[in-house]
Amino acid sequence: MLFRTLSSALLALLLGIATLSFTACDDDDKAQPNKGELDLEFENVVGTQALTLGQAYTSTNGDAFTLSKLNYYISNIKLTKADGSEWAEPESYHLVKHDQTSTRTFTLQEVPTGDYTKITFTIGVDSTRNVSGAQTGALDPLNDMFWTWNSGYIFLKLEGTSPQAANGQLVFHIGGFKSPNNTIRSVSPPLPQGTVLKVRAEKAPAVHYKADVLKLFTGPNVIRFAELSNTMGGPSSVKVANNYAAGMFRIDHVHAD
Repeated sequence: MLFRTLSSALLALLLGIATLSFTACDDDDKAQPNKGELDLEFENVVGTQALTLGQAYTSTNGDAFTLSKLNYYISNIKLTKADGSEWAEPESYHLVKHDQTSTRTFTLQEVPTGDYTKITFTIGVDSTRNVSGAQTGALDPLNDMFWTWNSGYIFLKLEGTSPQAANGQLVFHIGGFKSPNNTIRSVSPPLPQGTVLKVRAEKAPAVHYKADVLKLFTGPNVIRFAELSNTMGGPSSVKVANNYAAGMFRIDHVHAD
């Protein structure tokens, strides 16, 4: 009888140990991180030169200009793997302000680990958020990138001066989300050939973009300041939006490892 009692107790003990072992293994598996981060940096340039507010430049069309402001939205960021599967950043709205260095770099968090071969983002703000009224964070109207709930956000704001402009002033406030003057544009600047963004829990790749101001005034549409120096939506803004979608943003280099 005592033997049976001891055997039952021993069996129960062994079962308990086994259960704890499996539970511990299961907890260890769940504890393994499967998320990582990706850093994005935007450097504003004028051709081959770094953009400095207040400095004189010349466009590829021969127009002289000086900038006092450059802001733009980067939103709806998506990462794509070689098999075509995608991850989209939730609440994906970032406002880059040239005069605020901290806004030129931001981190995508909680990115599923994996090997990514493409990044897509929107220059501007999607139509849903354009009609959602006053919001917070990057979309806060206090950022001075919002017209009204009816006309929505300014997607890109460039201000400055030029002797070729009719009144000497450059005012390019590009926005509008309704046809035929929709200026929302999405782009996927290619990664350097052979580059794969390996997002891992223990390391965060970094992608360095260059945004070339000169591309605003050349591309599908030649912009001469004597003819166009002030636009706040409408057909003229569509021309500028088509220009910046055609090549304003490019990936300069990647820290992949």
